[in-house]
Amino acid sequence: MSTLDFAALHAIHQQATAAALGAGSPFATVVEDVLGTPTPVFEKRMHSLREMLVDSADRLGPLGYFTFGDATLTRADLVPQVASVATALRDLHGIEKGDRVGILAANCIEFAVAFWAVTSLDAIVCAFNGWWTTDEIRYAAELTEPKVLIGDAKRLERVAGIDLGCTVIEIERDWPSFAAYAPGAALPDVPIEEDDPALILFTSGTTGRAKGALISHRGLIGFVQVLMCNAMVRGRMAVLQAEALGEEPPTPPAASGQTVTLLTSPMFHVSGLLAGIIMGLPMGMRMVLRNGRFDPEDVLRLIQQERVTTWSPIGGTGPRVIHHPNFAKYDVTSIRQVSFGGGPTSPAVRAELQAAFPNVGVNMGNGYGSSETVASVSGNTGMEYEREPTSAGRANPTCRIEIWDDDDQPLPDGIEGHVVIQSAYNMLGYWKNPEATASTIRRDRFLDTGDIGRLEHGMLFINSRARDMIIRSGENIYPIEVESRIEAHPHVRECAVVGQDHHEHGQEVKAIVVPAAGVDLDFAELAAFAGEVLAGYKVPSVWEVRNEPLPRNASGKVLKTVLVGEAAPAPDDHREH
Repeated sequence: MSTLDFAALHAIHQQATAAALGAGSPFATVVEDVLGTPTPVFEKRMHSLREMLVDSADRLGPLGYFTFGDATLTRADLVPQVASVATALRDLHGIEKGDRVGILAANCIEFAVAFWAVTSLDAIVCAFNGWWTTDEIRYAAELTEPKVLIGDAKRLERVAGIDLGCTVIEIERDWPSFAAYAPGAALPDVPIEEDDPALILFTSGTTGRAKGALISHRGLIGFVQVLMCNAMVRGRMAVLQAEALGEEPPTPPAASGQTVTLLTSPMFHVSGLLAGIIMGLPMGMRMVLRNGRFDPEDVLRLIQQERVTTWSPIGGTGPRVIHHPNFAKYDVTSIRQVSFGGGPTSPAVRAELQAAFPNVGVNMGNGYGSSETVASVSGNTGMEYEREPTSAGRANPTCRIEIWDDDDQPLPDGIEGHVVIQSAYNMLGYWKNPEATASTIRRDRFLDTGDIGRLEHGMLFINSRARDMIIRSGENIYPIEVESRIEAHPHVRECAVVGQDHHEHGQEVKAIVVPAAGVDLDFAELAAFAGEVLAGYKVPSVWEVRNEPLPRNASGKVLKTVLVGEAAPAPDDHREH
């Protein structure tokens, strides 16, 4: 396909963005004070998730919202269920503004109803990771102190007999009475401010424990509005690019019914909660759910049966589906859009998916964001994605990306530094962790993502190897958490954990272990020991024994680039400290 150079694409993006954000546009912006900082915001916007819920039901009531098995919940049916559950939470358990309610469950319709019920009360949802171990669940409960924990029987079994300091509601046993508690009840009418907290998403901790990113109603609504505005920008860009190349502007695809999204990302994750439960509601999507472990053939069955139009394969799920031996037996022609997230996607995998889903064409792309930034702060689609698939793309509307040096000063194009983001949607802070908040939210509420990258003609490039973090199937894993557990084993002297490339998962966890003197390591025993307190995806799948001390620099830091062969050892790398 014909293409344009970076400078031309940058100019076209600026022109399209200016038109989308200008006066008279539905996405016109103004500068307002947000938590003490003048910040661009959309002039026309909703101010609470409850307002979004009501508006969506009014506009799109008959449309299906979630399909699970043979049952489909419409938006019109959603509101009475939310109202009944919210009333039960308020009347029976005293849930009110600012209280926390944990949700620990597999993807299910009850998860979504509980989310809208809790946030309609101006209380805070704590999205517990469904893959956590007993120890991890207990820690999150101690940190957030929920009044109520809503969960399914399988996950609640992990904390059976443990006092979490809250009331436990089991979905299979208790949910029917909650859904029928107050038929005909109205939604709560408690006042909700834009910057009231609505959600705690847990992120992997650099010091070995999860941190809770506290997110506001403004942030979650902004997540949706930024992506809607960006769709307008990208549509205008496609027209301007065609004009610049002397080609016919692309014809928008004819409407072919409701967008049907296959939601395989867990609802405790950004991709399942923000891009599924929240964004799907006002955008008219019907989301198809499935239960149990990821099953490539079941995904194919659902794509064919439900005529799925969009899918976001996180991590290695895409290759697992298209390489399934029965792939050719299923009709996947309904898929029109594939989006990536949770880590970089290789050009080879992208090409395989384009070939496997023939009607996708150039409707592929990726985005960049995190639990802390809330909004997807950049996106890469269309011509730019074809040209630079390794880029995280350009800043999305109302989001500002800068690259800073170690003194918090902006760096010019092409120079790597700290990736920082300013937007009205950044998290409020880390729950009960003022030190981590202060080190992450900097001057003028710029948020330090922890990533290293550079800008070139407005395109963001992330140096994924510069951060001591592993991304396995979209889940962030901080090596220090795994290292700390393995080094607690009496047969281990020291340990380094690194990411190793993996075709399906993107990366897998590798542990390089120095055994204690005179010990023969049993890797199965070490894996079981790690799995006692770490979620399964964090447990190393690759092990290596090293019979000499780990290479370190003069300050004692382990030189992981030496361990993985990306750098030669210095003469004194192996000395002990």
